[in-house]
Formats: sequence, structure tokens, C-alpha cells
Amino acid sequence: MPTPQPGIFALGTSSHAYLELDALHGDELGIVTAVAALREPRTTIGGVNLVAGFRPELWARVAPAESPAGAAGFNEPVVGDDGYELPATQRDVLLWVSGSAYDVVFDVCRDALAALGAHAVLRTETSSWPYRHDRDLTGFVDGTENPQIADAIPAAVVPEGKPGAGASVVLLQQWQHRSDEWEALTQAQQEAAMGRTKGDSVELADRPEDSHVARTDQDAFGHVFRRNMPYGTVSCHGTMFVGFSSDRSRLHRMLESMVGRDGRRDALTRYVQPLTGAYYVVPPVEALRRFS
Repeated sequence: MPTPQPGIFALGTSSHAYLELDALHGDELGIVTAVAALREPRTTIGGVNLVAGFRPELWARVAPAESPAGAAGFNEPVVGDDGYELPATQRDVLLWVSGSAYDVVFDVCRDALAALGAHAVLRTETSSWPYRHDRDLTGFVDGTENPQIADAIPAAVVPEGKPGAGASVVLLQQWQHRSDEWEALTQAQQEAAMGRTKGDSVELADRPEDSHVARTDQDAFGHVFRRNMPYGTVSCHGTMFVGFSSDRSRLHRMLESMVGRDGRRDALTRYVQPLTGAYYVVPPVEALRRFS
């Protein structure tokens, strides 16, 4: 079995940065080769994890034999019956850097951008950090349904014998919170929108059908491995959704459910605004090394 990029499963990191880039002059092979040459520093004061992903169509052209079946970019918005829209902002390359402190993340990002400067241009950059251990900025626990590490690899990584074995498909979205509107709700109203209790994250026995938990039920759509993190400032903040799956369709069906393709929109979307949306193939270590 090819080796998944280890940073996908490196839990407990406290500083994160997400860099999305586009290849210059259509130089797809050049950008893959340059990304494959990047390395995390090895230090005694806290390591840094670097996860690299590519637009699915780009990776399929450069490494067709190692492309997951059904992988495709976020090439058009996902629109619900009422017109609510998840924007498509697909880029060519994703670099996700995480570590024990922001100074080492900062240095790795600067070095990476310098190394890629002849091949790609930076389009978006976001940094993030944990909030109250495992909560997002709604105040609720994030990732309650995340599989344990033993089960995370089957959920997140294409299995042996399948096209693209060892790879993962990641959905990256930036969601800006409308905090004033959310915090104007009572706790009971927030819990109804989320589908869980706020204090101890217990699923409501009578959860509303439009609650976030109901609209993204992993027992219905298939399990994914999430590495979500809060981002932003006091005045402008939200959630970076970072979801890994062995099958893109699981992620996309969840998005279609959230926007209300069946006429029932996720209640949480009335208090959060999606700003970005992109899919990337995260190749296994061996596939990347072939380009370095």
C-alpha cells in the first residue's frame, strides 16, 4: 500500500496555514516537480507537517495511472433550490502547513513560496489556530463524528487495488461566521440549528431535519476525516473546513444536502457564509517522490 502523506493525520498541531496557488504559463509538470522537492524541516523543538495537493485534473494529466477514480475539481458552484450558493474557487495547488508554533509555520511557508516562485503564483493564504481545545467559533465541539485514527485511514485514503491507491481527496472551504446573528439566538435555538447540545456535544434525540447534523449525517453519506480549524480576527472570523475522503462523491453529496437540493437547506448555513471551495488530490508519498 502506498504511504499517505503523514501530515493528514498529524493531530494536535496548534498553528496552521493554507496556501492556494495557480501554475504559471500552464507549466503543470514544473509545478508538480517543484512541489515534490519541498521538504519539512526536522527540528528538536517541534516539527512541521507539509501536505501538498493538486487540482484533480492537473494531477490526472501529470500522473494518470495514480489518479483516484471520480476525482474532479470544484469547477462550478453548488446551488440549492432557494438559490443559496457554495462558490467554486478552484486553484492548481494546495499547501497545508501545520506545526507546534506559528513561527516555524511562517518560515516553512516563506521558503515554500520562494521555491515555487518561478512556477506558481499565490492566490489565497489563510492561517488558523485551535479554539478552546476542540471547539469552533460557534462555541460547539467540532469533529464529534470524526473517526478514530484506526478508522480514519480507510475513510480518508484510497485503498490498495483501486486507482490512486494511497491518495486522498481533500475539500477545502473557508466559511465566514455571522457571529452577531448567531449569538443573538438562544442556546436552544443554536442547538436546534446544529442538531447537538452545546455543552457536551450529544446529538439531539429529536434533531430537526434541517439541522447541520441531519444534513451532513455521515452514516448516510459515508465517513470522512475532518481537520477543521478556526481562522481570522476578532472582527472577521470563521471556520476552515478541511475534509479528507477516499471518495470525492461523499463530500459533494454532503454539500448538495447542505444547500438543499431536496428543498431542505442546512439551518447552519443561515449563519455562516462560504467564501471559497476547492478539491485537491493529495498523492501518496511514493507518487510525489517520483517527481523529485
